[in-house]
Amino acid sequence: YVAAVYEHESVLSPSPAALVGRRAALELMGRNLDIYEQQVLAAARQGAQIIVFPEDGIHGFNFTRSSIYPYLDFVPNSLSGKWNPCREPYLFNDTEVVQRLSCMALKNKVFLVANLGTKQPCERAEPRCPPDGRYQFNTNAAFGADGALLATYRKHNLYFEDAFDTPPEPDYAFFDTPFAGKVGMFTCFDILFFEPAVNLIRQYNLKQIVYPTAWMNQLPLLSAVEFQQAFATAFNVNILAANIHHPTLGMTGSGIYTPVKSFIYHNMESYGGKLIVAEIPVITADYKTNLEKETPGRVSEKGNEQSPPSFYAEMMYDNFTFVPVWGEKGELRVCANTLCCYLSYRRAVLTDELYALGVFDGLHTVHGTYYVQACALVKCGGLSFSTCGQEVTDATALIDFQLWGNMSTPYIFPLLLTSGITLDFADHMGWKNNHYFLSKNRTSFGLLTAALYGRWYEKD
Repeated sequence: YVAAVYEHESVLSPSPAALVGRRAALELMGRNLDIYEQQVLAAARQGAQIIVFPEDGIHGFNFTRSSIYPYLDFVPNSLSGKWNPCREPYLFNDTEVVQRLSCMALKNKVFLVANLGTKQPCERAEPRCPPDGRYQFNTNAAFGADGALLATYRKHNLYFEDAFDTPPEPDYAFFDTPFAGKVGMFTCFDILFFEPAVNLIRQYNLKQIVYPTAWMNQLPLLSAVEFQQAFATAFNVNILAANIHHPTLGMTGSGIYTPVKSFIYHNMESYGGKLIVAEIPVITADYKTNLEKETPGRVSEKGNEQSPPSFYAEMMYDNFTFVPVWGEKGELRVCANTLCCYLSYRRAVLTDELYALGVFDGLHTVHGTYYVQACALVKCGGLSFSTCGQEVTDATALIDFQLWGNMSTPYIFPLLLTSGITLDFADHMGWKNNHYFLSKNRTSFGLLTAALYGRWYEKD
């Protein structure tokens, strides 16, 4: 099927904390919706059957609970498919944004997914009802090609969003399409947690995901395109990921991903939005990825080699234990807690770049709390050990490697990032003898990161 995602440079309120009326809020959102309208038309002309827009694209961010209120639409939570906002605008008050989105879908005959702020009144007697008598949700809405509201999803894992509430229970949201079957939805930070993302995919056996996000890139392990691709590979799903475009905030990186191929956009240099349109295969349940095949691999517990000295350095705000990757070839091992990581490598040409093999097995506590098991081969920022773990975007070294670790969780995200924030794909990966491995003969560009990023959800 043909899918489109739009990386949107949103028109932002100059003072999001200021209190404005509904009319001023609609005026600002209208400027973003005008751009959406052009992009839906452009995508439909290229044959797109579905288009996805980013998180916070319509209203922006950095609001307070009260300052976002005029920007919120009312969206009933349970009318899936029974209400067509474009054709029945009179059913509910405060639905101007939803109406416009519905009409874009209808007019261009495409499925459309957008993120907006919504409000729902609640009884103060309800235990979770906020003191002001209403819920405010960060919401994705999916519309059919006829304009009908098919499904809504309220973001569960908020990322420092004081304006919004966490829904009382996680939403498991998906909708049906004639071209790709069931399509699931979640938002941004949700991708790092079991609920609802992993549970949704597993319970409903979903193979297509739409993913609005407003993601601030963090190298070496959590660049948007790098993690979006890893998620598609790990769960054997297609992901349509739309990010916001604000390079000054480190926000860029959208794409259309299959487990074995990706169409991405990552641009920290220029301004303006970007439409990606791509044709991708529908994944059926019996489609096998590399993850499920037994593949050859030298996975052995090696003792007695002389490992170089280990050292500590901070990476992603976590204290990693590293060993330097010296010389043109070698075998390395580094351990922390219960996790041991192994690397066998050969460099095509020796360059004057320092690489290191790092391990972390513990609770990550900055900008969110979650348990990580990671084995990572990274290019360091300079030639001293203290630069390992820094954000690096360019590299020249071409390395053949096999990386493996005795991971304690089945949820492993294989990361492979190359120079200029481009993606590469492993030759082989999967489980062998209770170790997860990733191997690659010669990346196409210099290697930035090759990592096994494990999420041990039970220990969050």
